[in-house]
Amino acid sequence: PNTAQKNGDFDCIVIGAGVQGSFTAYQLAKKNKKTLLLEQFVLPHSRGSSHGQTRIIRKAYEQNFYTHMMEECYELWAQLESEAGVKLYRQTGLLVMGPEKSENYQNIKDTLQTNKVPMVVLTHDIFSQHIPNVNLAKGDGALVDTTAGVLFADRTLKTVQGQFQKLGGVIRDNEKVTDIKPGPVVRVSTSVGVYHAKSLVITAGPWANKLLANTGLQLPLEVVKINVCYWKEKVPGSYSMKQRFPCFVQTECLESKVHIYGLPSNEYPGLMKVCYHMGSKTDPDQRDLQKDRSDIEILQHYIARCFPGLIPEPAIVESCLYTLTPDHHFVLDYHPAYSNIVIGAGFSGHGFKFGPIIGKLLCELSLGEVPSYDLSPFHIRRFQSKRNSAL
Repeated sequence: PNTAQKNGDFDCIVIGAGVQGSFTAYQLAKKNKKTLLLEQFVLPHSRGSSHGQTRIIRKAYEQNFYTHMMEECYELWAQLESEAGVKLYRQTGLLVMGPEKSENYQNIKDTLQTNKVPMVVLTHDIFSQHIPNVNLAKGDGALVDTTAGVLFADRTLKTVQGQFQKLGGVIRDNEKVTDIKPGPVVRVSTSVGVYHAKSLVITAGPWANKLLANTGLQLPLEVVKINVCYWKEKVPGSYSMKQRFPCFVQTECLESKVHIYGLPSNEYPGLMKVCYHMGSKTDPDQRDLQKDRSDIEILQHYIARCFPGLIPEPAIVESCLYTLTPDHHFVLDYHPAYSNIVIGAGFSGHGFKFGPIIGKLLCELSLGEVPSYDLSPFHIRRFQSKRNSAL
């Protein structure tokens, strides 16, 4: 490395090497910026929100702005795949089920139609021909977002971090940030050393507020622990990716007002991932003290009723952290007091698929460029009017 990097001087420092930080660092390195990516744990790790093998990628959203962002995002995923020569995505389609007359279900359908996303509507009489081993509830509508599928999550992280390093980027893992001193040049102290940069991007997931405390800012973020449940197929392969079984989202149902989602069996052969899209409040450094399993009971009832080919008792339960904002939309913005500190936070359990586009947007913000999308849904000031105390 050149002398500047030896002295700990960078154009940009990114804190947090999860999916959002890794894509941001990669985008900065692509723009020839000397970039340092800091990670408190030894990589790869499973203590945050980006680990595990799979995530859903979809255009099915209630909000137009997400569906619109996903258009370019799919292209960026494909670009990374071809650049690295790695398969990161498999198209499976996404089955959306929910009460036909409900607002959630209607909004998703309308958004897909407005954005001309290829979809198939499944009426009750043809449902079981297309989707075996699933019981569609009475009064539920069903549609398939055919562009959707599965992202290979841990492979993505490895790939994007590898590409970043190929471009000359520096990753320092097992280095916890202990202090941030804002200023025209930001000073970042870690357990190992001190670094300086013209700009800083904070993508620290559940640890965002712990870091932001150094800069006099607190965001209304709540960290919850999700039980990631895997359910055994009675007949191996009946819900398998190889059999072209889709991902699914149940917007609401008898058992739950909250989304239930699932991915076809693949990572653990014979086990399907089905989860409740909410969890209980936790401290990211004490998460194993959070033992609430009330969501698992809800899932057991749902699975017994709607997925007759699964044993309604989870075979494996892993955990994942969501960092929620009050409206479940992301934070992508400048620090209100320091324009050279940029924050990506509050991905609320649905941010992974946006990684490439969030990396691009946070890179644009940190370089002072006009962002590619209207970021007003993601501004920090939306919280200020509602709860000044939070800031």
